[in-house]
Amino acid sequence: MKLLFIGDIFGHAGRRIVADHVGDIRASQAIDVVIANCENSAAGFGVTPRVADELFRYGIDVMTSGNHIWDKREIYEYLGKTPRLVRPANYPPGVPGSGVYIHTTPSGARCAVINLQGRVYMPPTDCPFRKADEIIAALPDDVKVRFIDFHAEVTSEKMAFGWYVDGRVSAVVGTHTHIPTADTRILPGGTAYQTDCGMSGPYDSVIGVEKEPILGKFLTSMPVKMEPSKLAAELHSVIVEVDDATGKALSIRRHTRSGG
Repeated sequence: MKLLFIGDIFGHAGRRIVADHVGDIRASQAIDVVIANCENSAAGFGVTPRVADELFRYGIDVMTSGNHIWDKREIYEYLGKTPRLVRPANYPPGVPGSGVYIHTTPSGARCAVINLQGRVYMPPTDCPFRKADEIIAALPDDVKVRFIDFHAEVTSEKMAFGWYVDGRVSAVVGTHTHIPTADTRILPGGTAYQTDCGMSGPYDSVIGVEKEPILGKFLTSMPVKMEPSKLAAELHSVIVEVDDATGKALSIRRHTRSGG
């Protein structure tokens, strides 16, 4: 099975470059499942039902998120009705939505998509390491292909998590920092890994936001209004090939597209 994971879709520029390229990537790379992180897809902060529906129409099968999933209140009810949009699984019981979705391809193959959130410099959540143990133990035995979007701030926590689940899931790819890392590899146990996938959005920016207000904030320490940049979009993703029978990763590589 071939999985395409698209890094954090940021604002209109991110949505547009996904719309322009995801169909071609799926066809040219023989992708079976398209997964994307959408937590910043609505004007750079959160996601709305309208934006989520738009992204699904482009051909995304499952969407993950992170701490910004709660920024738009109208998404709360949508999470409960749309299991293909997952939120971090290690939020306390009682919050809307789910952190796990098992996707079935047209051929009948199944892939578990899991979303977890780190705790270092992030909003308080339950332990993602122990929550991963719980989720993995509960997955059906025949669901061998297992993908985790680990949404976290610091590289050390992401790397530690990758080592922790090595051999028990097919892939761990990090999100949240919007900067792609160059450590794409397969860990000894057979888990494909990259610390951060990067952003799909405007790279002529400061992690997606217009540069000038952010420079002003660093220079003056005064609050500023952050607006998504609309310039120089790039789509950053990884393609992971997995052995369906074992769930072990066969390959992982970065895949980038540029836009206007």
